[in-house]
Amino acid sequence: MAGQKLKTHSGASKRIRRTGSGKLRRRKAGKRHILTSKARDRKRRLKGTAPVDQTMTMSVNRLLPYTT
Repeated sequence: MAGQKLKTHSGASKRIRRTGSGKLRRRKAGKRHILTSKARDRKRRLKGTAPVDQTMTMSVNRLLPYTT
């Protein structure tokens, strides 16, 4: 009898994607609401994705066991 399968953390799978080379990417925080009080260049910096920090990759890999 085979071992049990691991479950993917659904919250993490909605927020974090894996690139073609296997690196983890996340969206930047702070661009959801109250945007009128934030400067234009600040909002521009928050655009796009950022790499997951190296200190967090091990724990994120545990949350996303089957993403290749």
